[in-house]
Amino acid sequence: MSVEQQPLHLAYDTALLDLDGVVYAGQAAIPHAVPSLDAARAAGMHLAYVTNNASRTPQAVAAHLTELGIAAEPADVITSAQAAARLVAEKLLPGAAVLVIGGEGLMEAVRERGLVPVRSLDEGPAAVVQGYDPAVGWQQLAEASYAVQRGLPWVASNTDLTIPTARGTAPGNGTLVAAVRTATGVEPEVAGKPLPPMHRETVIRTGAKRPLVVGDRLDTDIEGAFNGGVDSLLVFTGVTRPADLPEAEVKFRPTYLAGDLRGLLEVPAAVERVGEDAFRCGGWTVAPRQDGRLAFGEERGADPYAGLRALCAATWAAADAGRAVPEWHKALAELGL
Repeated sequence: MSVEQQPLHLAYDTALLDLDGVVYAGQAAIPHAVPSLDAARAAGMHLAYVTNNASRTPQAVAAHLTELGIAAEPADVITSAQAAARLVAEKLLPGAAVLVIGGEGLMEAVRERGLVPVRSLDEGPAAVVQGYDPAVGWQQLAEASYAVQRGLPWVASNTDLTIPTARGTAPGNGTLVAAVRTATGVEPEVAGKPLPPMHRETVIRTGAKRPLVVGDRLDTDIEGAFNGGVDSLLVFTGVTRPADLPEAEVKFRPTYLAGDLRGLLEVPAAVERVGEDAFRCGGWTVAPRQDGRLAFGEERGADPYAGLRALCAATWAAADAGRAVPEWHKALAELGL
């Protein structure tokens, strides 16, 4: 896919937005998120909020967004809890009991699929579903381990090892899943990003025809877009840093880059190959020197993220051709990112 001289919010019908690290961090909106989303929505773009966090209900997430000044309905929110519950429901008869290790968001998602959430193996569950909740502790993890050891199907909402919070990085659901995996030697079936069940759930619920995934993580958001065969916008308001990109594998390479959600409203500069190993984007031209280092030409563009796209085009082209990747660290430093 490509965009021809259109801002992203007009080129795509639906933005599939990650929440933590993209729209908000903890209880606070990320700078520029609210006005950017307002403008995209006013222009006709459908905004869908897609999160691997299974702890909260869509109603709670929508209420939080509304408090931040972002108009959102529960139907606009798609969670990994919903994707996990659908996977579980496909394995069981309607009305079956499911051991839920997680919060109210996962409980509600299980009920939505016509199943009965329970909290103990003694209540006769037919499967186990596990999602992040800050209240999950040893007792719940032990209960999950006992059930998995009995051979019950085990579905995890996601396996993100960390989550961003207002105070810093904290353990995520993947850390809790690892405890059960270590205790049982069993691998769960995973529903959330970057795996196909989450993309399927999102498309089912949004009806998106030309979606754009917007995220801050290479290993969930961008890989999820790659697995779904759709374009992606990486913003640098969360986990990923510019230095993570030049040597990224193909599945971790975003289509577009922006400092924050203002990138939704911009026309992305095209990346052009202007020589055997030289690339230009947004006024920045980068090429390898004789000493093997990448270097920018004298002309400099206004957007440093366009320069980063040119730099990545050069390193990715070398890697894809099986050549040594040029030394790029000094060139990256010139961008001031």
